[in-house]
Amino acid sequence: MRRREFIALLGNAAVAWPLAARAQQPSQSIRRLAILLHGVQGDPLWDQRLAAFRQELARLGWMAGQNLQIELRYSGGEYDRLSRLAHELVSLTPDVIFANTTPAIRALQHETSSIPIVFVEVSDPVSAGLVASLSRPASNITGFLFYENSIVGKWLGMRP
Repeated sequence: MRRREFIALLGNAAVAWPLAARAQQPSQSIRRLAILLHGVQGDPLWDQRLAAFRQELARLGWMAGQNLQIELRYSGGEYDRLSRLAHELVSLTPDVIFANTTPAIRALQHETSSIPIVFVEVSDPVSAGLVASLSRPASNITGFLFYENSIVGKWLGMRP
């Protein structure tokens, strides 16, 4: 190879290299959300809730397939599957895990103490040993309590 051709080749490579490196960088990092539902896939109630959840995420700028990757697993209502599914989801190293019911949270609790877990449909997370207290969970687990609407009226009647 001639000297001029060699210098031209190096010069072109030096110019193209930063452009190629920038082309490989995503414009926005993709966040990963794992969802573990102790329920049956195709349940109309969960389909409706997940649609509303995705809609709200989109309203906040989190679009599945663009800047958000969602990994969704259903236990089919089978308690025996929760441990395997929890292990599977934690191994994907998501940024956050969303789950329902005490058994699902317990399965996740055995798999990770560092990935944030947000729960719904848990009646008493303190007694279940999921959090230290409602005001200060003191762990990677937090969420929303599950109450049946009919019990609220009974609470009012139990005033001291």
